[in-house]
Amino acid sequence: MTVDRAAPPVRISDVAALAGVSIGTASKALNDTGQLRESTRVRVKQAAEKLGFVGDARARALSSGRTYTVGMITTDSFGRFTIPVLLGAEDALSAGQMAVLLCDTRDDHVREAHYLRSLAARGIDGVIVTGRSADSRPPIDVPVPVVYAFTPSTDPTDVSVTLDDAAGAAMVAEHVLSLGRRRVAIVTGPERHASAVRRVDGAAPVLGEHLVGPASYGEWSERWGRQAVDLLARTAPDVDAIIAGSDQIARGVCDRLRETGRSVPGDVAVTGFDDWDVMALASRPPLTTVDLRLEELGRVAGRALLELIDGGTVASATVTPSLVVRESTVGG
Repeated sequence: MTVDRAAPPVRISDVAALAGVSIGTASKALNDTGQLRESTRVRVKQAAEKLGFVGDARARALSSGRTYTVGMITTDSFGRFTIPVLLGAEDALSAGQMAVLLCDTRDDHVREAHYLRSLAARGIDGVIVTGRSADSRPPIDVPVPVVYAFTPSTDPTDVSVTLDDAAGAAMVAEHVLSLGRRRVAIVTGPERHASAVRRVDGAAPVLGEHLVGPASYGEWSERWGRQAVDLLARTAPDVDAIIAGSDQIARGVCDRLRETGRSVPGDVAVTGFDDWDVMALASRPPLTTVDLRLEELGRVAGRALLELIDGGTVASATVTPSLVVRESTVGG
């Protein structure tokens, strides 16, 4: 009877032998340390790949003093904003061979404190803090580098990577005017939210005299979008474009306009904000909106954290969103 036995694990000495270098040189090449010729690093890595060599993360951590893990703290239980930020951050952090541990605090300060203690006990190399809101939050207290992504820190000395909401809103306003719309309303979320105010601040100066009145603040909801259409029917019945502060609001606007016999975009052009496909693509018609570029924001945050971990200095940064044009402004 033949007994199948698992092949012995590939050792670094096997990689060194195949590449024709010493074990020390092979270790440096695989860990991207030391002063080696690039051709030597490539030869060693090709040998490792050919043999199926898997490095010992524990040994690498001991030799470098790092664990090659970072934590991500979020308040976004639904993942609407966090998942794209996480994907982008992982793209950047994987270049530094980092793994990410995601912790959802659910807006619970006790839970957040627990996660921070747990992450610190694991010896993480850094932390990315994010959430579902662009409103500033108090800084966390950990003995490792921290970068705030999308949700900035209230401490201006911290590194925060944020979205340029005003620039995105200005793009929308310019697009609407370029279509010849001259009676434009702004309908957005709660005035207590920084993103709602910044989006108004970005659009209003561009619209100028074509703005039919002050921006209407309400909820981030379809219901508010429907209510806003009824309000505008009394205060600005000749409105020919509505700039909504979110895709949810815009979808409600489109639904109510259709119910009242007004076509989109024939009678009224409608724009959203966020490019949340669940809302933007399911809307009737699909929404012209603003892509927050959250994955890019996550990549910027990830690269910033790597730089801080390596002992560098990093300044806060903003990511400019982009306009996505669909049928709610240009027809089908």
